[in-house]
Amino acid sequence: MDESSSAFTIRSGTQEDVASVHKLIVELAIYERAENEVTTTIQQLKEDGFGVDPIYRLFVAESQGEIVGMALWYEKYSTWKGRCGFLEDLVVRQTHRGKGIGKALFLAVAEACAVADYGRMEWQVLDWNELAIGFYDSLGAELDSEWLNGKLTREGLRGLATSR
Repeated sequence: MDESSSAFTIRSGTQEDVASVHKLIVELAIYERAENEVTTTIQQLKEDGFGVDPIYRLFVAESQGEIVGMALWYEKYSTWKGRCGFLEDLVVRQTHRGKGIGKALFLAVAEACAVADYGRMEWQVLDWNELAIGFYDSLGAELDSEWLNGKLTREGLRGLATSR
């Protein structure tokens, strides 16, 4: 997908965009009060998205030659709905918010999911992030208050695996 406006362009991300995307990931982590949680390296992002077996897809927003936003997403599977899309991160540089970039990135992912005939598209939003919640509400999205997210950290996985 290539979508242009007078101020920005939405396009599929490339390996050359990964350093800028990594900066946006760190910027998001700072905003979400979790800067120290980012352990992914630029090299890992390159390998995972553009290596032999890519596991994520990427749209970027570019303005005047600079990456100012990104949407990183991937395919997942639901036993009830089949193939689905999962939007991992949607980030727009703070200086470029309010210009329709976030909506354009979100719509790019939604369109890709619709074209692939996915059963649904999912994402997460922190319960205190009122700006993001308002954004998703404005798009007519459903926010699910019924399901809780579970996770094991790398250390938790290793500990569990060695406890057998």
